[in-house]
This record gives sequence, C-alpha cells and structure tokens, in this order.
Amino acid sequence: MLLDPGTLPGFVLISAVVVLTPGVDTFLLLRTSMRFGTRPGMYTLAGIHTASLIQVALVVSGLGALVTSRPEVLSVMKWVGAAYLIYLAGTILRGLWRSRSGAPEAVLGSDPGTPDANPYLRGLFSNITNPKMLLFSLAFLPQFVGEATSPALQLTMLGVVFLALAAVWELAIVLTASRVSARLRKPSIRNSLDLVSAVAFLGISVGLVAG
Repeated sequence: MLLDPGTLPGFVLISAVVVLTPGVDTFLLLRTSMRFGTRPGMYTLAGIHTASLIQVALVVSGLGALVTSRPEVLSVMKWVGAAYLIYLAGTILRGLWRSRSGAPEAVLGSDPGTPDANPYLRGLFSNITNPKMLLFSLAFLPQFVGEATSPALQLTMLGVVFLALAAVWELAIVLTASRVSARLRKPSIRNSLDLVSAVAFLGISVGLVAG
C-alpha cells in the first residue's frame, strides 16, 4: 500500500513525549509570550515551524542524510547554534544587569512593552541552527515507514503529523503564557523568568556542543 497508517499510533505516542519535553523552543516561546504578548509569540512560533518544515523536507528529500554524513557540516551547525543560544542568554543577562543598575532599558528584550526586533527570525534562527532536530528526524521518522510502498510519502505524512502535534502544544504555550502575562508584571517575576531562560539557553548550548 502507498501509506502504512498502522505505524501511526506508536508514532503519535512517541512524538507526544518528544513534543512535551522542554527545549529551546519552549523557553523561547514562554519568554516571548509572557513578556511581549500573543502576537510576538505567534511570530516566534511561525519562525520555529518554518525551520522545522525545512528540516523535515531535507529528511524526505534525502539531503538530510547527506548533510549529517559530513562531520564538518554538523560541527559548524552545532557551534553556530550554541553561539546563537549564548548570544540570546547574553542579551537577557545584559538587560537584567542594566535594569538592576538603573540604566535605561535600551537593550533588546529588556523592556516588557517592546517586542524583539524580529521575533519570527529569532524563532527561525534558533531552530534552524540546532542540528539535533535534523538528527532526530533522520533517526526517528524512518523507523515508522512500515510497509508503505512510497517511503517519501510516508515520511511526509509522519513529518506533518509530528509538526501538527508540536504546533498544537506550542500554540497552547503561547496563548497560556500571554494570558497570564498581565498577572506577572512585577519586575521581580519578570527578572526571574529572564534568569531562568538565560540559564536554560546556556545549558542547552553546552549540551549542543558536548553532544
């Protein structure tokens, strides 16, 4: 048969576990939505899923296997991704330092009323420079091809299902975080959120390079 739907139940179950595991996307969406509201959060979500679509397309087309077969390409992707996460963490920590020292909040993201310059690009770049999503797709999706006579079509279906599950969960994060943001206007709470996000970005960057 062209597609093998029999693999979907197991695929959906494992995908749900993966989607619910916190990562860069989760912390980025939480911070953006809680500090700046629904629209910037949605732009960030759109950027994240644009990158995910590109990565799934690479896997389906076979280019992903070619990329991951070259250690130097993966190494560059890891270092670029780690550097960008460190940049995000540094931007947040710099904003915290300036706010505590009484300096004007001119740093990107330090003013809770001013959204990031381009949340879409921030979401896109944070995801596209993370090779773990590409490696995960290469290792995970082919295991559920089953008896499909068209592996490319089966992989496409699996990729769409995975991205749909991720989109539903991350949309819930954006809407929930932006809804409760009005209750978290205290500087101490905003600063605590920023600190947690910065530490998370730094920790993930270390794991990205060490992994």
